[in-house]
Amino acid sequence: MLDDTDRRILRQMQAAPEVAVAELASRSNVSAAVCWRRIEKMQASGVIKAQEAQIDWAKLGYSVEVSLRVTLDKTQNNAFDGFIIAAREVSEVLEIQTFLGRVDVRLSIIARDMAHYQQIYRSKILTLPHIADIEALMHVARIKQDEVLPV
Repeated sequence: MLDDTDRRILRQMQAAPEVAVAELASRSNVSAAVCWRRIEKMQASGVIKAQEAQIDWAKLGYSVEVSLRVTLDKTQNNAFDGFIIAAREVSEVLEIQTFLGRVDVRLSIIARDMAHYQQIYRSKILTLPHIADIEALMHVARIKQDEVLPV
């Protein structure tokens, strides 16, 4: 599906996503027109989903990050769907992942401080439907955060 030119462009985009197409083309050893067409093709095919800003939440005053492992009451019809729909509405939930196994869902939550987290937990998380069990893991440090793929 991808040829060497596409791979070069993707490697350069991952290394420096902020550069303009002309610079990206130069780093990929292709013309700007070729680079732009290849990027458009990869976007249309879904290879490139989006180009996003990475935000440092701590600089915006969010110093607490918690990972919640949630086990759902699967005796309830549509427990997953109901939970996911409601969890998406909580603005402090940055990520929702589903799993097979003892844990059904993981929520990544941010808060300004522990008092704010406690308020979110009590008023927004514990009111989500179909929760059978919940375990909180307090984030201490991010050792690796990398979505660069070996293309």
